[in-house]
Amino acid sequence: MPLLMHTYRQQQTIAQPVSVKGVGYWSGRDVRVELRPASANTGVVFVRGDLDLPVHIAARIENRIETPRRTTLTCDGTSVEMVEHIMAALAGLQIDNCEVWVDSAEMPGCDGSSLAFVEALDSAGVVVQDAPRTCLVVGEVTRLGNEEGWIEARPASRQELSIKFRLDYAATAPAIGRQTLEMAITPQSFRDELASSRTFLLEQEAQWLLDQGLGTRVTKKDLLIFDEEGPIENELRHEDECVRHKMLDLVGDLALMGCDLIGHVVAHRSGHRLNAELAKALIQENEVIHQWKASA
Repeated sequence: MPLLMHTYRQQQTIAQPVSVKGVGYWSGRDVRVELRPASANTGVVFVRGDLDLPVHIAARIENRIETPRRTTLTCDGTSVEMVEHIMAALAGLQIDNCEVWVDSAEMPGCDGSSLAFVEALDSAGVVVQDAPRTCLVVGEVTRLGNEEGWIEARPASRQELSIKFRLDYAATAPAIGRQTLEMAITPQSFRDELASSRTFLLEQEAQWLLDQGLGTRVTKKDLLIFDEEGPIENELRHEDECVRHKMLDLVGDLALMGCDLIGHVVAHRSGHRLNAELAKALIQENEVIHQWKASA
């Protein structure tokens, strides 16, 4: 059974504020994000500073709402969306406490990866805080989904989060095909292997979004758009960049648990919805265990 413990590592924040600017992929608006240090046990909190009274939205799974192709958080009727790349950068670098001030509902898309956020966080520096980081240890297999797409958390053989992701576009996009990647998630592996991997779309998906009036300021240079030959007007940073980006998204979605995860996660054609369902299931299982222990 999953079990929370408090002996893994100390919490961390950044040493100074840093900012990232860009364009919202969906809205087309210019956006500025400022990442600020936060005290121990704050967690990650998005702050809509563009409102008359700033609204704080905790980056927790209970604040997530379902939206197509991105992760959205809401609180008291106010939302922030496309947060997964920032969440992945923070979780990947083990930055636990941070206020993310933003002047729009949508986060900047940048180049479709977490690279701009990782570079900003690295330039800010890290402060180790006098508080333990809570982590959840997977003690048994938890599996969700069906044959079309599934995800599961298994006990780990080492005290780490490792992920295996299988991507299968063989039938719909042979240029992407089948890709599999497995790695332990550490600050160094996230920087080197995942942070620069970009969002990808099929050409027909990109055209449909444009027809809906979405993504009008996004070009083929800003993310990966695939036709039958490969990326259009762009080049891959990794031969298997697509599966790397899906793993990046998974790291960001699991970060909504608000704690470190010790376990081995295996995903087959999973996306934001299934990723979030796994995070929610693990948290709920742990709460049931603790309720049972308290009443025993």
